[in-house]
Formats: sequence, structure tokens, C-alpha cells
Amino acid sequence: MHCLPERSYQLLQQVAVDQQTEQTTGASELNDEASKFVSVVLKETEVVWEKVFREQMNAQYEQPKLVLFTGEVQSACGFASAASGPFYCPADRKAYIDLSFYSELKNRFNAPGDFAMAYVIAHEIGHHVQNLLGISDKVHQLQGNVSKEEYNQASVKLELQADFLAGLWAHHAQSMSNILEEGDIEEALTAANAIGDDRLQMEGQGYVVPESFTHGTSEQRMYWFKRGFKSGNINDGNTFKEVASR
Repeated sequence: MHCLPERSYQLLQQVAVDQQTEQTTGASELNDEASKFVSVVLKETEVVWEKVFREQMNAQYEQPKLVLFTGEVQSACGFASAASGPFYCPADRKAYIDLSFYSELKNRFNAPGDFAMAYVIAHEIGHHVQNLLGISDKVHQLQGNVSKEEYNQASVKLELQADFLAGLWAHHAQSMSNILEEGDIEEALTAANAIGDDRLQMEGQGYVVPESFTHGTSEQRMYWFKRGFKSGNINDGNTFKEVASR
């Protein structure tokens, strides 16, 4: 993955770190290059989403903040540990990234590579986009008002749409900045495949319980990322209408 070619890498890196990134206690002890990489990917998502909001929705994109942590972190959505993995908190509009997850992708999920991590970051920023558009609120309001199975189904659709939005980001980042190297999309698809509910459940407990899915199957996650990458049009990502047939 080429990060921000034909731009001042060091300048954008410093802007990302100074203005948009917070580090909790202990995060500075992690690999500095990984920290900078995540910040630069964040900046690239902002360039793309500012363009997409302006051109496709006639709206202004509001930038999220990135929080880098290790071990554990407190967010407006509650306490989380590294075991939770990267997440986005709608309440404070921050994406929380445990930098050790890069190693986990490689060692636990067998999904190495810079673009695998870039996909994970872009997925969390996809949740920020959903939050700005009011989609997240509609799903979260279902909790307690529908059955657990129905809420899980809505959660799956929300997650798959974030995968679509990650693919859409990759589409525009490539056309605008030529960020991709050979094999990058395969890295993202490997990551998407590795963290599907069906695969994780099979590895963890030896069987699959579809009604308990909250993120979607490996096949679904790969499908929606590829669809976003191929399309580049946010209107093609309505998982709430189409996911039942997949």
C-alpha cells in the first residue's frame, strides 16, 4: 500500500498526529511506525469522505478523532480492552484503535499486510459515516424494542454496510491517489474473511449459530467490501434492503 503518494508525507503525518489523534497511557510505547501509519490512513479517509460527501450527498463531512491505545481504554461508550478489537464510539465520534491489533491480524487471523490494517481502520470510519447519516441511531434504537435475534440481524446489516463503505473508500483512494499495490485488495479480503462471525464461531466453539451473528459471515463481509470497491457510489450500499438475500 502506498500511503498518500505525491503529497508531503511528513507534513500530513504531523497534521494527523497533532490535530486528530490521541494516545492513551502506554500507546506511545508501541511501534511508532504503526502509530504514524494509522494516522496517515485516517487522513486519507478524510480526503476521500470529504469528496464523497460533497459530490454525492451535497453535504459537509465532519472529521472523527482517532484514539490510539494499548491494553484498555475508556470511551463515552464505556470501558473496553484490547480483546474487544478496534471500535467506533458514536457518542464521542472517536475511532479507537489498539495498535497491537496489527500483530493480531497477522498472527491470530493470518491476515498480514498494511492494507489489511487499512481495511480495519476504514471499516471503523465507515461507522463514523453511518453515525453522521443517522443510520447508527436507527439501529441502536431497536435495542430493547425488538427480539435479540432481530437486533442481531440489524447489527449485521450495519456492519456489512461499514464493510461496503470501507470498499468505497478504497475505490476513491485508488482513483485519487493510486494508493494500492499488487495484492492489497487480497489483503483486505483475507482480513474480512478472517473476522466473519461464522469463521470465528467455528474456530472458537466448533459450531456456528447464525441467529447470534452480529457482524456477518466471511462471505458477506467480502462481498460487500468488493461491492463498495467496484461501485464507489454510496447509494449502492443499502445492506438493510439487500442483505437478507445474501
